[in-house]
Order: sequence, then C-alpha cells, then structure tokens
Amino acid sequence: MAQPGSAYPMEKTEQKPETHTMSVLVDNEPGVLARVIGLFSGRGYNIESLTVSETEHEAHLSRITIVTTGTPMVIEQIQHQLERLVPIHSVTDLTVSGNPIERELALLKVAGKGEKRVEALSLAEAFHAEIIDSSTEHFVFEITGEQSRIEEFIALMQPLGLVEVCRTGLAAIARGSERM
Repeated sequence: MAQPGSAYPMEKTEQKPETHTMSVLVDNEPGVLARVIGLFSGRGYNIESLTVSETEHEAHLSRITIVTTGTPMVIEQIQHQLERLVPIHSVTDLTVSGNPIERELALLKVAGKGEKRVEALSLAEAFHAEIIDSSTEHFVFEITGEQSRIEEFIALMQPLGLVEVCRTGLAAIARGSERM
C-alpha cells in the first residue's frame, strides 16, 4: 500500500501524516525553483503552500518557504533530498525546530448591499482586516495573520457575498536569535 505523500510503495506503517513548514535557503538564480518543484512533483509529494523571495540581495540568496504533508519518514526524505540539490545552502524544518512564527496575507473581494454589507464591515473590523478598495457594490479586504485566522475570516465572509480570494502563501521564520 502506498504511503500518503509519496509515489513509491513502502511498507505499511502506523505513522500519521503531519504538516511541516520548511525553509530553504538557495542561490537566487534561474531554474532553482523549478528544480525544487521538480523534486516534489517527481516523487509525488504535495506542496500545500509555497513562497519565494530574495532575502539577501548582496549574497544573491533567496528563501523558499514550503508547507508539505507526509508521514515523519516522508518528511525526512523530503528534507534529505532537498539538501542534496546543488544550489541549496540550507534546509530547516521549522516545525521540528520549534513553534515558528507563521503569517499569510489574503485579499478578499466581497460584494454585498444592505445588512450583509454592514455585517461584512463589522467582521472586518473584528478581524483587523483593512479595506483597500471599495465602492457601493463591493469591498476588497486585506487580512494578515495565521492561516487558521484567515480561514475563519473567509468562512464568515462566504455567506455575505464572497466573490474572490487571493492568498500569498505562508511566510515563516524560526523564533530566537539564531540565523537559519
């Protein structure tokens, strides 16, 4: 029987899938992201969230934050396979290193009139979401926070006229004074 998160058959184990956030420091050069994505797709691993940005301009380094799910054995395989890719400087499993700070940004377009409009504005205020565009027919809200908080806000906006959602993906950093 195949394990969740892997395209390769393995012995059946009682390990349950876990969600892990990994931070990968790479050279900022063409093709690096394609190689990392290729590693995941070639082995049948899923990426739940992916963010990439240059973080050290002078050193030409980028940080890739990947959220993936698998058994502990699959997560360990992913980490080891990432570490073997040539343009990668370091791989840190932020979930293992301990309680990382994780945030995401989402934009929500909500169309509504009357009481639904008033309720959407009230919920946005309660969630500290900013109005970044509005007309008499719609609002665009910006909300930043933990993924669970954003999911809750989206669910509450659904019956009030949610039209569209755009999310950035997770940004995460380890706690403490040490560098990745």
